[in-house]
Amino acid sequence: MESHMGESKETRANDPSFSSLSLCMGSSAADKFSDEPITPIGGFFLQPQMEQIIHCTMGFKNPIDIAAIKSHLKTFLLLSHPRFSSLMVRGPRGLKQWHRTSHVDLDRHIIVVPNTITTASNLDHEAAVNAYLADLSTSSGLSADKPLWEFHLLMAHNCGVFRIHHALGDGTSLMSLFSASFRGAEEEEKLPDLGSAGKKRNRVNGEKGWWVLLIGFVGMVWFTLIFAVEFALRCLWDCDRKTEISGGDGVELWPRKLATARFKLQDMKLVKKAVPNATINDVLVGVVSAGLSRYLDHRTPNGLPEGLRITGMVMVNLREQHRLQEQSDLMKSNSGLSWGNKFGTFLVPIYYKKSSGTEPLEYLRRAKVIMDRKKQSLEALFSYKIGCFLMTYLGAEIAIWLLYRIVCNTSFAISNILGPQEEIAVGGNPVTYLRVNTSSVPQALTMHMVSYAERADMQISVAKDIIPDPEFLAKCFEEALLDMKEAPH
Repeated sequence: MESHMGESKETRANDPSFSSLSLCMGSSAADKFSDEPITPIGGFFLQPQMEQIIHCTMGFKNPIDIAAIKSHLKTFLLLSHPRFSSLMVRGPRGLKQWHRTSHVDLDRHIIVVPNTITTASNLDHEAAVNAYLADLSTSSGLSADKPLWEFHLLMAHNCGVFRIHHALGDGTSLMSLFSASFRGAEEEEKLPDLGSAGKKRNRVNGEKGWWVLLIGFVGMVWFTLIFAVEFALRCLWDCDRKTEISGGDGVELWPRKLATARFKLQDMKLVKKAVPNATINDVLVGVVSAGLSRYLDHRTPNGLPEGLRITGMVMVNLREQHRLQEQSDLMKSNSGLSWGNKFGTFLVPIYYKKSSGTEPLEYLRRAKVIMDRKKQSLEALFSYKIGCFLMTYLGAEIAIWLLYRIVCNTSFAISNILGPQEEIAVGGNPVTYLRVNTSSVPQALTMHMVSYAERADMQISVAKDIIPDPEFLAKCFEEALLDMKEAPH
């Protein structure tokens, strides 16, 4: 595995390839395409301290046919998208920008991982794939002398791992592109259904008066101010009490371990009906709250005070949600669904409760109250705009310092990505599961859930010296959902 991961994160900080690549480009390619400056958020993910690579893992039903995959990728919508056929170079004034190339050499992007690398430890398929992903999480970045993506094929496990630099786009952009590029397994000419996001706009009908609008506006301003102040305090000194899941400065360099929590999407839909107007995201936060309480009970029996606050960072898509046939607008820079990184974050508190004495659905009810307040505020949009402002006007150094402080002062991060709700295929090979994780961060615990074909898999990435048993933590989450399902409604 060292052949793919020989560099450390520190090595990338002094990588001269960004500054020299523009001199190596052929004049014909340079004349054919105009360079495009990188966005502030894209530039943020290129900073060595917070460099992020997305790992999208696909399990295949049949043995991998490398020739079929290459043939598919040659006509892949991904290759026609500017971000996936552009190099990151430095312009005349030293600013990083995208430089479109006239040719993408697939042989340099498809990495065939020999069986001996992933089978040497005698792990089962899932554990072996997760071990490989854990190593990638703290490994070197992507080579800057080619477009910033790779596709690793783990032949022994019928599995492929897309490594895509976060500067290219966020999870919503990438999932939309994958869905448009990989046709449904049952019908090659049919686009897979990306599903409905379930995000509803609050609408005031004619029966409600001006006072409803006024109350809503006052609530929005009030919660936005409160959460903005909390966000600022987290940047400076406010932090969670140390627990068995706490990370901190430098933890992003520690060895990682991954485990997978598997949920049935139908179970989550059933549970959300138990609380009026609850959403899948409410259920997810409730499951995380219940699961972490159960895990901490196991690690430190009677060691934590009841009601202890544990704060997490939640990633929020800021685009309007649409179905797949409208996702092509993500390719257009002037669209409201613009391609790239358009997401914000908000801080979500959960509270430790002794699992033996708490009714399962109480976690969901509390999660809904918290999430309703967050959705009523502009906290997520505020975080996005502040990030853009800092990167543009105050520079990357200050922006990175502030976000790094927030990450160090919180205990976990979580995201939920809507994936295709029908089975997709790559090179005619049906995809059996779809999972996502990212490079490591100072938090000791990060969770990324993707829904796909009536299932929802959550990748749990931990610093293994802090959380040595992520498989047990995954089981805590799975049992928390089942307890909510079986609880009296």
